[in-house]
Amino acid sequence: MGWGDLGAFGEPSKETPNLDQMAAEGMLFLDFYTASPLCSPSRAALLTGRLPVRNGFYTTNGHARNAYTAQDVVGGIPDSELLLPELLKKAGYTNKIIGKWHLGHRPQFHPLRHGFDEWFGSPNCHFGPYDSRERPNIPVYRDWEMIGRYYEDFHIDLKTGEANLTQLYLQEALDFISKQQASQQPFFLYWAIDATHAPVYASKQFLGTSQRGLYGDAVREIDDSVGRIVKHLQKLGISENTFVFFTSDNGAALISAPTQGGSNGPFLCGKQTTFEGGMREPAIAWWPGHIPAGGVSHQLGSVMDLFSTSLSLAGLQPPSDRHIDGLDLSPVLLQGKLLDRPIFYYRGNELMAVRAGLYKAHYWTWSNSWEEHGKGIDFCPGQSVAGVTTHSQEEHTYLPLLFHLGRDPGEKYPLSFTSEEYLQAVEHISGLVQQHKATLVPGQPQLNVCDQAVMNWSPPGCEKLGKCLKAPESDPKKCSWPH
Repeated sequence: MGWGDLGAFGEPSKETPNLDQMAAEGMLFLDFYTASPLCSPSRAALLTGRLPVRNGFYTTNGHARNAYTAQDVVGGIPDSELLLPELLKKAGYTNKIIGKWHLGHRPQFHPLRHGFDEWFGSPNCHFGPYDSRERPNIPVYRDWEMIGRYYEDFHIDLKTGEANLTQLYLQEALDFISKQQASQQPFFLYWAIDATHAPVYASKQFLGTSQRGLYGDAVREIDDSVGRIVKHLQKLGISENTFVFFTSDNGAALISAPTQGGSNGPFLCGKQTTFEGGMREPAIAWWPGHIPAGGVSHQLGSVMDLFSTSLSLAGLQPPSDRHIDGLDLSPVLLQGKLLDRPIFYYRGNELMAVRAGLYKAHYWTWSNSWEEHGKGIDFCPGQSVAGVTTHSQEEHTYLPLLFHLGRDPGEKYPLSFTSEEYLQAVEHISGLVQQHKATLVPGQPQLNVCDQAVMNWSPPGCEKLGKCLKAPESDPKKCSWPH
């Protein structure tokens, strides 16, 4: 979902009344970022509080390549990483994930092995349908065992876009919250729905209701669901004891626009890129009685901050034996303070850009290769900026491209290399980069090796359903990551 997809962020059709109301009753973050311009690494960062290059969710198979846990990827979240739910357990929390996990689908990477007590959802994205010979359909799990597969037991109509998955995920959330409230048990719910990821889907009652087409239908259903979750907390009388945060895992995928892609507002490009459209996210914090209503923050925030902030609110300290990139945003949320910190924009194994204050310095630029662009793959459709949205990897290490995001949020007008403003800002940012690199110990890359034999052929529980498939012979290879 993109920064420009919500009415509170200026989307013109104003079709997100519940999220807009949540923003009016809470705090809107205008400068909030993901840790990676695509799915798996950003989710790993959210749950560990650490950049993907530290927690292993990156590849070294090619320079500055985006990579994720497709179902033939051998790796996943390492046991050495400490996830938010593992730590919350120490304070007596019950933890549930609903929706997409995407941190590895092999048994050792299962969410219930990494701190979650319950799971309803899928290890991978809802791609398909597949033929069960070259590739199996993606399983849907309840806790330890699969209960079916996408397209076979959980239907997604690729012609109409109809699927009731968001409604299933909503009911799971409401039931879990009710159960925890009845038992007076503190809880952490990670509600990771994916209806706005192509192939986009919405349930029947939302199809055809948006001015924005199918993508808008999906956004409207998510908005309605969030509204129902918030109202449920209020009805149960626990809203003042529950911190709620809404954000996205990366910017809108313009490659699937306009029919199945969202809006990144005034920002350049989209998912897969380290331009603002790929990494700046819609973000709303809501906690009645604690976060003052109607707040608008310019705090530079990150999904990794949700790790540190959640631990703080639960009365816990982050682990001291590793570098944590997330900040505790409690002073921002509760007292309106601003914390000075940079934002690091990584693409795979490369630090592409850094933001400090209103300045953003690009050390590398790249949208995608000429070869991929020639196939019609375009992450910046209609947004070509000469010398900025490059189709070859361009290094600017010694003379970074510098933008002032206050005056130029669309990254269209690089500052003059000879200006005093440029020299001062680059000197400051260069110092931040040196400090960052001094603490950087890259994790073992988890997204380098692919093997068809590790795909979802016979997940736990397949025997009961008669849905086990024969795996091919193991043949591990280096994964190919063209972007």
